[in-house]
Amino acid sequence: MDLENKDEVTLQEATGDTVEDKAPAHAPVEVQETEERPARGQRKGRGKKQKIETTEEKPQSEWIERVVQIRRVTKVVKGGKKLSFRAIVIVGNKKGQVGVGCAKAAEVIIAIQKAIADGRKNLITVPIFKTTIPHPITGRSGAGAVMLRPAAQGTGIIAGGAVRLVLELAGIENILSKSLGSKSPLNAANATLDALQNLTPFTEVAKKRGLTMAELLN
Repeated sequence: MDLENKDEVTLQEATGDTVEDKAPAHAPVEVQETEERPARGQRKGRGKKQKIETTEEKPQSEWIERVVQIRRVTKVVKGGKKLSFRAIVIVGNKKGQVGVGCAKAAEVIIAIQKAIADGRKNLITVPIFKTTIPHPITGRSGAGAVMLRPAAQGTGIIAGGAVRLVLELAGIENILSKSLGSKSPLNAANATLDALQNLTPFTEVAKKRGLTMAELLN
């Protein structure tokens, strides 16, 4: 053994350090990243772009539609009988506007769509006073009639069938009603619409009498 090697061994024994101890305790470790290849049959085609689906929320309409009746009707023609469907729909926004629509079609869905469009064409504005109507009134349509009376707070809508739907979609919360004559849903709905259309608001009554609203109500 050479003298230089002997000196190195004696120096290491004296200090108690080894070559491995001189390495830093927290030496950075290099990690090689390996790309995982997709399995056979799962490889993506070259140049293909992924489609990003975007869902846009449609604004909700303020109009509410209620189907009163769907009935199958027939019409006698030269070649025999022609079958179709008749739909009665009430349209309203519960803010004083309401309308009744009636339409016929060979399919139920088309009949309902046509009735909704007809109801929006025949909208009326209802003068509402403190969640009820200003005064008693009677409406007529065909052989049917509907009487409407104002009601106190908390009474609710005392009505049924098509009359109740018309009053609800008009935005009236307290009212008394009674149906007379024909029990047809179409006659009842049109009679209710006739009564609401002929209501006179308090502002017009006060203007005719030359009074203010406070004087008229007191």
